[in-house]
Amino acid sequence: MPVWNEKYETMKRDELEQVQLERLQQTLNRVYRRVSYYQNLFNKISFDPDTISTLGDLKKIPYTSKDTLRLAYPYDMFAVPLREVVRMQSTSGTTGQPLIVGYTKNDIEHWTELTARVLYAGGVTKDDIIQICFPYGLFTGGIGFHYGAEKIGASVIPGSEADMENQIIIMRDYRTTAFACAPTYAAQLFEVMNEKGITPAELSLSKGLFGAEPWNESFRKEIEEKLSISVTDNYGLTEIIGPGVSFECDHKNGLHISEDHFIPEIIDPDTGSVLGPGEKGELVLTTITKEAYPLIRYRTGDLTCLYYEPCTCGRTLIKMGKIFERIDDMIILNGQNMFPSQFEQILTEAIGTAPKFQLVIDKKETLDELEIQVEISGDFFFDEMKKLAELEITIIKEVKERLDFIPKVKLVEPRTIKRGMKKAKVIDKRYK
Repeated sequence: MPVWNEKYETMKRDELEQVQLERLQQTLNRVYRRVSYYQNLFNKISFDPDTISTLGDLKKIPYTSKDTLRLAYPYDMFAVPLREVVRMQSTSGTTGQPLIVGYTKNDIEHWTELTARVLYAGGVTKDDIIQICFPYGLFTGGIGFHYGAEKIGASVIPGSEADMENQIIIMRDYRTTAFACAPTYAAQLFEVMNEKGITPAELSLSKGLFGAEPWNESFRKEIEEKLSISVTDNYGLTEIIGPGVSFECDHKNGLHISEDHFIPEIIDPDTGSVLGPGEKGELVLTTITKEAYPLIRYRTGDLTCLYYEPCTCGRTLIKMGKIFERIDDMIILNGQNMFPSQFEQILTEAIGTAPKFQLVIDKKETLDELEIQVEISGDFFFDEMKKLAELEITIIKEVKERLDFIPKVKLVEPRTIKRGMKKAKVIDKRYK
């Protein structure tokens, strides 16, 4: 089994927890001395970082929220002087004030190590030619994977945001063997290949590393079959470091968290209480090696669960479930809480593959209405109208049974729905 750093990825649990404790102690002292927010917080709750003696003591500290980071814009959460910051990255700011994250030289080295783990677990070696199809700007995905791939010794093609047709030409001519991108990007790639008459057999691709947005097992199976590749998932977020927080091994049954750099917790998003193994809740992360931008008990907003059982790959790192939902993705229809991923599962089962769809929400008098717009392959539209009607009825029936809501369903032709970073687009007209 490919393991990049056996020392830490396969470390015995008691030894790993000792490493975590020592690094946590250093981090808490760092933020208390150098970040005014944490200094004021620790003083307010009478918490002395020098007294921490177990990992359980971490629970004495309140959570850090994204609102706290926004209020600290641009540099108030930095724990080092700007002269020690060698890199800055940022979130997109599409949901509010963008967050600026700084990196010291050591932070960059750690980040490079972490993305190397992701890539190596996904099968990338020094013999690969990897094409990175993430943006290379302030977004962390492109440059994060670039450094990790170079550390492994792979040949790197910084495809970034090149035109889709050019990406495919590069893949064919340069004999790309691996690529990193968002899952919807891979789906669009296949669509353009079909349009241009390019088959997977003309490419040298054997592996794909997908991140930046949620996707399910049916999507994995579909893309693996269409492109004749093996696909692995990985997870990260800019506030914590970027890509490199967790990754799938070749068993593809959960994402290993690099616990020598991050301490994970799962909490009830409503009460804040810590949940046990296997219980679904909000992921909370504490960084224990970050110098420039350390965060304590940061609420990610991502919903998942933790698994402590050993993995047959030999890694002893805790695993997290795939991320399908976010707290801020929740849709409330007539007082009921729903998530786009629930509709995706219903549509995938009804159609047989993971479709492109969008949810259009409106209000009629006092009641919320939902229209599910779903792209259907061209074959469907050349078939009998009766089959289309039956599909609409099936979708409505399944949504009614599982979510207790009766939607409208509109089947549309391929590429009707505008492409974006998210697989499911939600258009809410209620408050416009």
